[in-house]
Amino acid sequence: MKITLIGLGVREGDISARALSALESGAKIFVRTANAPSFGSLKNFQTTPLDSLFESSRNFDTLNKKLAQTVLAASKTEDVIYCVDGAVCEDTACKIILSRHKDTEVIEGVSKAARITSLAGIKSAQVTSISAYDIHSLKSTPAVAVYDIDSFYMASEVKIKLSDLFGEETQCTFVSGDGVKKMKIYEIDRLKEYDMSCGVAVEEADFLHKDRYDYADLLHMVELLRAPGGCPWDRAQTNESIRINMIEEAYELVDAINKNDDDMMEEETGDVLLQAAFHTVMKQEQGAFDSEDVTTRVVKKLIFRHSHIFGKDKAADEAAALGVWEKNKREEKHQNTFGETVAAVPTGFPACMRAQKVQKRAAKAGLDYLSSVSAAEQLTEDAQKCINALVKQDKTAAESACGDLLFTAVGLCRLAGADCEQSLADATEKFAKKFIKAEEIALSEGKNVTDFTELDWKWYLMQAENALKKD
Repeated sequence: MKITLIGLGVREGDISARALSALESGAKIFVRTANAPSFGSLKNFQTTPLDSLFESSRNFDTLNKKLAQTVLAASKTEDVIYCVDGAVCEDTACKIILSRHKDTEVIEGVSKAARITSLAGIKSAQVTSISAYDIHSLKSTPAVAVYDIDSFYMASEVKIKLSDLFGEETQCTFVSGDGVKKMKIYEIDRLKEYDMSCGVAVEEADFLHKDRYDYADLLHMVELLRAPGGCPWDRAQTNESIRINMIEEAYELVDAINKNDDDMMEEETGDVLLQAAFHTVMKQEQGAFDSEDVTTRVVKKLIFRHSHIFGKDKAADEAAALGVWEKNKREEKHQNTFGETVAAVPTGFPACMRAQKVQKRAAKAGLDYLSSVSAAEQLTEDAQKCINALVKQDKTAAESACGDLLFTAVGLCRLAGADCEQSLADATEKFAKKFIKAEEIALSEGKNVTDFTELDWKWYLMQAENALKKD
């Protein structure tokens, strides 16, 4: 049978003539709620309000499913009209009905968002309308009108989300009934009462005076800097000229992580994002790709490689998940041999990191030391080769032997379960602290460290180690 969805609008009298004509058809009339002002438009009709479903539903999602199921069930035996406050397009239950019932007619009404936008005097041509119950799905937007702020809880949720997007100090317009009040976003949940007529509208300030910026704003900032009349330095850069900056910023972020400094991490993460934005904008100028291409590719890659989450693969633990990731990565990159996976290790990696990754990939083909003991034996052999080259004063042979020695040392550390890059970084830091302390002790005793013998250094390094342990 036929279902007609009618938007009653926001206030009594908003209903359209077409909707009134449909209501006179004799079909059974369901109403989402009798507590909305627009329900007054139905006083001359026999209706069945569904307010009882509000009390029996655990959450908004369950409520919408029950509302839709009630209407759909009734339509099996007779024509049905379902009236909602506001507009049909704003009602989730209506969307469910439309997706499940082919013979459905829609008669729209004045939307809640349109009323809020109008009363607030929003100037932006791009306004996102959203129910407070869906506020968590709201993304960055020039302006937004939020309706259904019918409780303190919903007001609090809206405040948190809008604070994230616009900044808590940004001015907004709160609408209640026909009343309009200007306030800061952080004040949204500080009113005494809330009802179904309550909503809020907010639009961002001009670009240079916004309280909050997102990645799209960062891209826009780079575009402004590289535009005619922008910054001469920024306009002169190429992907090649600033490539080292990405490495430097990445290391500074790692340093912040090592220091467990949240403020420093926040700053350095932003610097890494800036470099990504810079490279993206320059490639966009060249017509190679844009930011949507970049984000689309990485999200699709994550979906494909996590087939144990989004596909048919299974992974019971961390090791199994990593195995699925590696399998999918090889398939994605069309790597059919182990040699291709080894060749794919970036040559720009730090030498220690690259050595460990190359060894790991070769080990998957079965090429590895039998054990950490055999690696240690090979290390001793390589050290002897290095000594022999030094004795012969053969610089070329010594350099080659030193490389083999370091490569084998990486293998030994890897089999011991160590992250070689981090282990070497930790050892270097430990030595630096010990050296600085040793010199400090020597200077306090009036000694000149440049006159020290090897034994002198050993003595002061030992004192430094003991002093550092006490600290």
